[in-house]
Amino acid sequence: QVQLVESGGGLVQAGGSLRLACAASGSIFSIKAMGWYRQAPGKQRELVGSITSIGRISYADSVKGRFTISRDSAKNTVYLQMNSLKPEDTAVYYCNAQLPYTGYWGQGTQVTVSS
Repeated sequence: QVQLVESGGGLVQAGGSLRLACAASGSIFSIKAMGWYRQAPGKQRELVGSITSIGRISYADSVKGRFTISRDSAKNTVYLQMNSLKPEDTAVYYCNAQLPYTGYWGQGTQVTVSS
């Protein structure tokens, strides 16, 4: 099993920045990819970006150029740096760990961007 704990959410004005962190523990050597998702009220959960075990990173078009995923392997932590935030980025952000046959989710952290 894998446990994921997100942190770093909060309230920020449009144009501001936040950095989210996702600390993983447990069977981390089985993780194939880590992803950041978000879910706004009344909307489906959507993929924001992901990083594979070999460091391949991809982003949703809506966040390209504004968000950056990185990781600190020594701390088993993946980060989501969010710059130039917009009100439409407001959502609960979730961390996901993908293993060969299953996945795990963190508890989510709220990001609110005021206009």
